Formats: sequence, structure tokens, C-alpha cells
Amino acid sequence: MLKVPLKLDQLVDGNALRQDLAALVGKEGGSGSATGLRASVVSLLKERMAAGRTVAEAMLIEDGGGTACAERLSHLMDEIIRALYDFAAIHVYREANHSAAERMAVVAVGGYGRGTLAPGSDIDLLFLLPYKQTPWGEQIVEYMLYVLWDLGLKVGHATRNVNECLRLSRSDVTICTAILEARFLWGERPLFDDLMERFDKEMVKDTGPEYVQAKLAERDARHRKEGESRYVVEPNVKDGKGGLRDLHTLFWIAKYYYRVRTGEELVGKGVFKPEEYLKFRKAEDFLWAVRCHMHFLTGRAEERLHFDLQKDIAGRLGYTTRPGLSAVERFMKHYFLIAKDVGDLTRIFCAALEEEQAKEVPGFSRVFLTFSRRRRKLAGTSDFVVDNQRINIADEAVFKRDPVNLIRLFWLADRHGLEYHPDALRLLTRSLGLVTRNLRRDKEANRLFMDILTSDRDPELNLRRMNEAGLLGKLIPDFGKIVAMMQFSMYHHYTVDEHLLRCVGVLSQIDHDEGKKAHPLVNELLPGLKEHRDTLYVAVFLHDIAKGRGEDHSIAGARIARRLCPHMGLGSAATQTVAWLIEQHLTMSMTAQTRDLNDRKTIEDFADVVQSVERLKLLLVLTVCDITGVGPGVWNGWKGQLLRTLYYETELLLTGGFSEAPRAKRAAVAREELAAALADWPEAERARTIGMHYENYLLTVDPAEQKRHAQFIREADAGKKALATMVTVREVEAVTEITVLCPDHPRLLSVIAGACAASGANIVDAQIFTTSDGRALDTIMIGREFTLDEDEYRRATRIGKLIEDVLAGRVWLP
Repeated sequence: MLKVPLKLDQLVDGNALRQDLAALVGKEGGSGSATGLRASVVSLLKERMAAGRTVAEAMLIEDGGGTACAERLSHLMDEIIRALYDFAAIHVYREANHSAAERMAVVAVGGYGRGTLAPGSDIDLLFLLPYKQTPWGEQIVEYMLYVLWDLGLKVGHATRNVNECLRLSRSDVTICTAILEARFLWGERPLFDDLMERFDKEMVKDTGPEYVQAKLAERDARHRKEGESRYVVEPNVKDGKGGLRDLHTLFWIAKYYYRVRTGEELVGKGVFKPEEYLKFRKAEDFLWAVRCHMHFLTGRAEERLHFDLQKDIAGRLGYTTRPGLSAVERFMKHYFLIAKDVGDLTRIFCAALEEEQAKEVPGFSRVFLTFSRRRRKLAGTSDFVVDNQRINIADEAVFKRDPVNLIRLFWLADRHGLEYHPDALRLLTRSLGLVTRNLRRDKEANRLFMDILTSDRDPELNLRRMNEAGLLGKLIPDFGKIVAMMQFSMYHHYTVDEHLLRCVGVLSQIDHDEGKKAHPLVNELLPGLKEHRDTLYVAVFLHDIAKGRGEDHSIAGARIARRLCPHMGLGSAATQTVAWLIEQHLTMSMTAQTRDLNDRKTIEDFADVVQSVERLKLLLVLTVCDITGVGPGVWNGWKGQLLRTLYYETELLLTGGFSEAPRAKRAAVAREELAAALADWPEAERARTIGMHYENYLLTVDPAEQKRHAQFIREADAGKKALATMVTVREVEAVTEITVLCPDHPRLLSVIAGACAASGANIVDAQIFTTSDGRALDTIMIGREFTLDEDEYRRATRIGKLIEDVLAGRVWLP
């Protein structure tokens, strides 16, 4: 990987900047601390900073160097801060004879200390003193900070002496990391050197395990906050799993634990192989490029790669559309492959730490596990061993000797509950060329794969390990085509391959009786489908395998299933069932959510598709897994209720007829549930509220939503409002609901839709109901626009107000 020339002289001339600042003193006249002079200083620095950033952005577009761009922006800020310090010390608060205490070093810390910055990054500064603060030092720091703030920069700062830095770093891992990354900028160099020498001797030495434990715990907490998957379709490039912060965490730990200053030294320490360190640099460069483009495009520190940014950045990075994949999908596929590389590097690095086992401290068993350093044999095989509780290869010829061992590695890990040794995964990655047509059709290889897919333990985990190692896409080339493939849609949270693996995980959880609360019907039905267990797992695993092919993925997926299933060991009947399930995998959810389930023809049409109760059960299980696996919060009680209603009505028709009795019974139960939810209401008011809703409403709307509607209607009636709106922001589903209560009339929905269109809102769904007293209770779901709930709520409230104004005749739409 060739280093991109930085061309720093084209960004800013530090000496010329100092001269221009000095010239302002003579031009403005008066004291160097005068308000007018400071305004001129700010204006000049703002002009040079903007010019330098413009050059940096142009260079990024031209050469594509992400790390180079971050280093250029850091250099630009370095020169501005150095010139500002000199100006403050020479022209504003000049001291003829400095005392021993009137010395200062300006130090870059944190991310800025690494010598890299994104356009919107915080500027973290340490003003380092020899002793306590002096009036001169206080004036210099205050002047510099006010100017930097006037430039619109977000400045994190601290003024401390060396002893204070060391004392605080002992109790705060964030301060410790900031000093670890410290870089001298300007001022008294000996002060900085003293800090770093003492920090290394008094802090870093012999405290590596404690630091590693703290940083990994910090990383895990960040992942829980941002999301545990690195394959979300709107990833956080800085703090998300597989993002820049993960790479930086590795480097912080490396600097602290292995006492290195550069990444190249990790190769010499045996932590990374040369090709792995190259992968590290490439990943960092790509992520820096994406992050810098995001900041330049938005003009702010935007860290989440939203859909509306992805197309622009794909164009800036030079991606073009090719058959089957748009430019933005190719860009995001590359992004997710980079995120996967970051995950690989993290596992290799953490395994190397465990191998070190340099020191055990209380509570540190999470990183340095208690284990025997002696290898032990693994029962039933001479090709693999257990090495520090990780499955490892017995010798370098394991895969070449028997390519089936590529799959057997994961089968044994699943069977014995073992993690993977990095040496085994490294050799496996280099041996992927052994995956040939013969291996794909090998009966033993397919048997082992089916055992992994249908495992009673954790099939999702081991399938993901196979996928991240590159084996799954090699073994099943059709799966390889959807690896890291995103779908440019706000409905999907994950890449296609991640979605499929999560769906398998959902099925496994229900299979282990873990889904009673969320999926009671499926949990009840699954034990009776044991003879179709393999069929279900294969259908769930393959149902979206044909995405991105330019044709109906359901039909194409069924065709692929008919080809793959026989090799997996499925018989003719099971193969046809898998193909049918894949071809119809969207039918049940579409019918339940878009058709009137009280219409007999809806049920008859659906029954004509499924034709048997057995297929109905299988399709319900697949549908539940598919919806739940889309993303957090996508599955909800309303969707569950709709699917249960469709299932029960269709089962009745397939087993003897379409009966009104079950519907009436379920409606009665729904009324009882609503009555219980409103138990604290006066009896007459409760009865009136429940009585205003027809069966269709009671059987369709989620009980929690019914209670919210009841309160909404109650408040509208109390305020004598004939027309009212209610806003509900649903973050995880990326939609916002606007519920409208008003007298019903034929053109109501078109008027509401017109008001939404005039506001630029995109309607994604709607629920339309009429009450027994002649009012409409309509809920419109619009696509989310703002990240913050507060901003989205204000936006939707304005749309609700426009709907009220249009319906009341106060505003006319064109």
C-alpha cells in the first residue's frame, strides 16, 4: 500500500500566517488584547482554515487517501494553534523575563494526538505546566480558547501540571488514553518529554492487563450502545462495531501493552503478520475517507452513514453501477467487507493477548483466561487439537490432506463449544482455494454443514464464523453473491447475509423454547413440525439468497433451492417444500398487513396459495423469522396479531369452513383486554369507549395502541375538539405515526395524504377505522426524517397541525 503524498505546503504556510498575524497589530493599533484586534485575528484564521480545508477536500476527492486527508487536516490545525500561541505570547501577553513557573507546553491529546482529524472532529488540547497555574499562563490559555471557540471549533481542554496528569490518569482510563496518545505541539518541549517519560515509567509499566481489561470493557459498552452488529445498513463509521474506534482501541492497547509507538512494530512482536497489518492500514484508510467525506458533505461531525449520504459518497469514491448492483450498493458492500476485516483483526489481536498471558489480575479472566498451556487432543480426530480452549490445527497440511476439514473445523467447534484459534482461521483463509465443485457435492461435507445449520447449540454463531472466514460464500457460491450486500431501503437494518444468519438465530431461539412471549403461536406449533426441522432451517437460511439479481428474488430463490437442496441431503418432497416456502415467503406478511382479514375472499385467496395446514404452519414460522430478523423493533404485537388472525381463519377454511364464531370470540376477548387496560376509568365512560369500536378495529390494532387511542379520544372529547391529531415517534421502526380523529367523510384519506405530500412527508403505511358514532380514527405512518426524536416529533406535530388546518378549512392545498 503506497503512502499518498501529503503535500502539506499547499494547505497552509505557518511562517506566512505568523507574519500576517503580526501585521494586524500595526494595522489595528492599540493593545494586543484589544477586542477589535481579536476579531481581526479570528477573521484571518477563519479564512486560512477554510482555505486549507477546501484544499484538503479537493485532494481527498483527487487521490482518495483517507488517512492522508486526516493527517492534512491535523497539520492545518497544528499550524493554526502554533501561530496562535506565538501571537498570544509575543503580541498579546508578552513577558520580558519569564519565571520558572511561567512556562507552558501545548499538547495535542486524544484523537488529535494521533495526528489525524476529520473536518468536524473535536480539538483536544492539554496546556501542560511545570507547577501551578500563573496569571500569565491563565491569560494565554484563555485567549487561545476564546479565539478557537470563535472559529467555531469544538475544543476539549485541560490545564494541568505533570503530577496532576499522572495522578488523574491512574483513576481515569479516558485521561490515561489521552496521555498515551499525546503529541507535542508547541511551547516548552522539556515539559512534554518529562510527562511522557514519567508516564511510561510510573503508569504503563506492569499495568498492561488492567488497561486492556478497561479498554475492552469500554469497547463492549460502546457496542451495546451503538448495536452489536457491524452489518447495519446505516452504520456509525466512528463508534459502530467494525468502525474506526475499534481499530483505534486495538492500537491503544498495543501501545500500552506491547510498549510500541507505531503499528509496524506489531508485526515484529508477532501480533500481526505483514498481510494482516496491511489489512489494518487499508481498513483505516477507507474508513477515514468515508468519515471525512461525511463531514465535508454535511458541514458537521456526522458519524452515521445515513441513506441520503451513501449515494453522494459512493460517487465521490468513484463507484459505478454494474449489472445487479448499483454504485451505492457496491460502495456499501465494500464498507461491510472492511467492517468484517476489522472484526477479523480484533479476534486475532485478542487471541494474541491471551497467548501472552503475561500477568493475571483479579477480574481479568475475561481477557487472560485460566488455561493450561499444554495442547490437548480432541476426541475423534487427529487433525485438530484444543489449544488454550480454542480449536486449532494439528499441522499445516490439515486442509490440504482432506478439504472436508474446512467444514469439520466448524462442526467440531460447534460440537465441543470451542472458540477458534487465529492460526486455524489464518490457514483456513489461505486454503479457500481447496473449495471446489467436488467438495461442494461431497456427502460428508454437506452432512457436516447441515449439522452446523440445524445444531441444537448456536447455529447462528458458527455460521457467522464460517461467513466471516470466507468459507460460507465459497462453499455456497449463491450465498457468496449476497455477502455484505445492502438493500437501499429504510426497512432493512442489516446486509442480506447478516439478515439470513439472524433469521436462523431467531428460529433456533424459538426451537429452544425461548420465544413464548413474542411468538406464542409459533412456539406452540414448532414441536409438531419436528419431521420438517431440516426443511425449515434450510428455507430460513436460503429465503433471500437471490437478492440483487434483477429479477423477483422469491422466484429466483426457489430455483436456487431446487438446485442446492439435493446436495444438502434433502429428498424430493422436502426440496419442493423449501422451494415453495421461498417462493411464497412474502405472501403471508403482505396478506396480513395489506388485505382486509374480515373479507372472506382474502382468506380464500390465501388458502388457495397454501393448500394445506402443514404448509400454512411452515409458512407462518418462516414469516415470523423473516420479520423478526429484519432488525430490532420491527416485530411487534400488531404484526403478530395480524398473522395469528390470518393463520386461524385460514386453518378454519382448510379444515372445514370459514366461521364467524371464532372471530366473535376473539373480538370479545379483545374487548375484555381493553376493559382491563382501562380499569381505572369510570364504568360508564369505559363501556362507551369500548362500545365505539367495531370488531375489525379490535382484531387488528395492537392492545397497547388501543389504550393510547382511548386516552387520545378521551382528551379530545374533554376539550370538545371535533378535530384532533396525535403524534407517536417510533425510532426503531424508522417511522412516525400521525393519528387523526375527525368526523368521517369520503375524501378524508386523500385530504390527509395531500397535507403530508405538501409537507414533504412520505407515507409508508396507514390504518383506517370508523367508530360507531361516525368518526374516523385514521393512523398515517410516515418515513422518519430526523435522527433525534425531539426533532422528528416537532416535524410531525407541524404536519399534524397542517392536517387539522386543511380539514377545518383554514388552509387550502393547491
